[in-house]
Amino acid sequence: MTEATIDTDLIPADLHACMDDLARHLATGAALRGKGLRWISRADQATPEGGDPRGALALAIAHSPPDQPDANAPTGTLFAIFDAAATAEDSFLRPARQMRAAGYVMHGPRCLMVLTCGDGVQVQALDGWAFAIERARATLPDAVRDLAIDMSQYRHWPRPVRAYVDDCLAGVQGPRGRTIDLRWTPSLVAEAHRILMRGGIYLAPADARSGHARGSLSMLHQAAPIAFLIEQAGGRATDGALPILDAVITGFDSRTPLVFGCIDKVDRVAAYHDLPEAEVSALFGHRGLFRT
Repeated sequence: MTEATIDTDLIPADLHACMDDLARHLATGAALRGKGLRWISRADQATPEGGDPRGALALAIAHSPPDQPDANAPTGTLFAIFDAAATAEDSFLRPARQMRAAGYVMHGPRCLMVLTCGDGVQVQALDGWAFAIERARATLPDAVRDLAIDMSQYRHWPRPVRAYVDDCLAGVQGPRGRTIDLRWTPSLVAEAHRILMRGGIYLAPADARSGHARGSLSMLHQAAPIAFLIEQAGGRATDGALPILDAVITGFDSRTPLVFGCIDKVDRVAAYHDLPEAEVSALFGHRGLFRT
């Protein structure tokens, strides 16, 4: 069988073999060979796997299984690549900005790989058994007024998030003075891809449900790779206030809230967290600060 490969013209030389192995794994479901990989961390496994201890490339990869595979909607796999250290803890539990590369593969009408190696974002499409560059430098548009959030959890959100969403849904009569389009799919990769291609904002806030006080997304396997991609495409990704990439990954199962998208929209969410309690709790008409 011909094996999947990836167009590596724009990828640093020491990541080539890892990317080819990753492409084969994500396109065919074959196991990662460990070529150059000293550590492999899966979101659905508590303990990282040891790869090739003599791997010349000394890389460590964290990846998630396909999200929502039974939803009959586009799904995908996120990945983050680090320089490997002697232990799995030292390889992955470190400042998020120390990622070497990150991205996702999305399975839908087409199979796409979107990745960054720290110098912009490229989109590659699977053509036969090879990924080929479709867009060498993807940037986040800022013309779409899309808001992606799971409205079923509204009653559990903190007041600043509810206030922000209320003002968006108020449309032209609210302080935003414009119509906002509400979107939501259960696939994080599909939402990330839509925002990367169209613009807008995605919110996965912490909430009052048991186990969700610190957010529901994996810092290592989900939030960090998305934040790297979005920043490289000209956007912003935060935990609602602070940049995700400025945080330290503290555990293989550590969770975080996540807000990402166009810079002005993400900054606006952070501004709601700084409002006085009286303004956050008031009806939208009293938050005139945001009438722009």
